Amino acid sequence: MHALDNLGWDPFFDQQVTDDERARWTPARVVWEGRERFHVSTGDARWRAELSGRLRYIATTGADLPAIGDWVLAEVRAAEGTATIHRVLRRRSQLSRAAAGRSTEEQVIAANVDTVLLVTSVNRDFSVRRIERYLVLAWESGARPIVVLNKADLCAVPEVWRRDLASAAPGIPVLVTSAVTGHGMPALVELIRAAGTSALLGSSGVGKSTLINALLGDEWQSVKPIRDRDQRGRHSTTSRQLFCVPGGGILLDTPGLRELQLWDADGGLEHAFDDIETFACRCRFRDCSHEGEPGCAVAAAIGRGQLAADRLASYHRLQREHRYLESRLDETARSERTRKARQIAKAVRLQYKLRRR
Repeated sequence: MHALDNLGWDPFFDQQVTDDERARWTPARVVWEGRERFHVSTGDARWRAELSGRLRYIATTGADLPAIGDWVLAEVRAAEGTATIHRVLRRRSQLSRAAAGRSTEEQVIAANVDTVLLVTSVNRDFSVRRIERYLVLAWESGARPIVVLNKADLCAVPEVWRRDLASAAPGIPVLVTSAVTGHGMPALVELIRAAGTSALLGSSGVGKSTLINALLGDEWQSVKPIRDRDQRGRHSTTSRQLFCVPGGGILLDTPGLRELQLWDADGGLEHAFDDIETFACRCRFRDCSHEGEPGCAVAAAIGRGQLAADRLASYHRLQREHRYLESRLDETARSERTRKARQIAKAVRLQYKLRRR
């Protein structure tokens, strides 16, 4: 087996590389990312990597630059232990969110992920509404979501929490785990071995680093205890890393997300709330908003107890957030067109002035 295969290389990526590029550059995967610093690996060696000037120049947004899990073409300097990234190969999937702050820009959390492990903990950090938001992100990425209820040792009857997820994550597999007691860990190991590239996603302190240490059999990640006053976890991971799990499987770790704003979530909303979408097909009006219209099948389902009212409220909230983002994107696009038009007009005026001289 080729060393690249152990990192997930397959024909989807291989067919993107031309013969000329193979002669000049080496395929590699981004296995570490932190504030525009990278490490890349070919399976048998690893190098610190920088971006080429041309790649920075042609990138129109941050989403065009490498992210953890990306396959790239790099110029390797083995004697120095360094490399230069020249091209990012087309992604099979990508986890994206709207960047935090006022700017409207896509931030790629991870690329080329096959399975998203949505990790939450069975304590006061547990939130059904947050899981719904993460499921929208996972479905939109093109990856398969699985919920991991971690820290089962903190609860006497952890299966109760699984039942609470039944309405928020219909049809989604749920694993109950504890890295402390080993509960559920064999099942998690088998899942990761069969899943290709798996990404751990969750808020700060849900135990992702502890899970990684248990899976890898070593203290790879630093771990911080939860706060006594509110049982909330602390932010311990600051970079994104990719690990090869002993026995098979690839695991990608990301920092805990303090804020998760959705990006391009139309398809993700339909998947994550397909129970609402199914009822909506039976509404009297095709454009029913499920907010009091006559003949609304969604409202009828709530009345019969087939659908929770707070789940519909969450659906509406995420829809409003998505529409707002779309309006911001339209505004940003208009501003960019206006800026370019002004630049062209300025260049034309300057050209006329030079001709008159």
